[in-house]
Amino acid sequence: MAGQFEATVEVDRAVEEVFAYLADGRKDPQFSPRVLRIDRIPDTPTAVGTVFRSTVKDAGMKTAREFRITAFEAPVRIRWQEASKNSVTVREGGYDLERLTDGRTRVRIFNSLEGHGAGRLLVGLALLAARKDADAFGARIKAAAEAAIPAR
Repeated sequence: MAGQFEATVEVDRAVEEVFAYLADGRKDPQFSPRVLRIDRIPDTPTAVGTVFRSTVKDAGMKTAREFRITAFEAPVRIRWQEASKNSVTVREGGYDLERLTDGRTRVRIFNSLEGHGAGRLLVGLALLAARKDADAFGARIKAAAEAAIPAR
């Protein structure tokens, strides 16, 4: 079983600034409490091929994760794939950003999860938890971006 969760929020900041904030995956701990540590490799501005290595805590267990940026189109689109070998991984994830007429930005985040080995039995539970948290996750992204980006 595989599936997707997503959330959409409107951030009260300009699309270019929201894109720059989200493109720096090292900011993920500001809105994702499961991310304990994250590094960008190489430590240069994010581009196609950039890797983010993280330690996350899911269901009480710490795991290592590695995501590679597969598409990067400023200021509207970022895509990633998980390269790590965990039981449940992200086949594809991303942000879609849309400039709104009043200077705000609509952000859609999604992750398509898939299970491997025993993870095929767990992916349904992971999807259920992710879908249940999706709106709150979107709200955390909005709050973190608005706190980090000065209002104009």
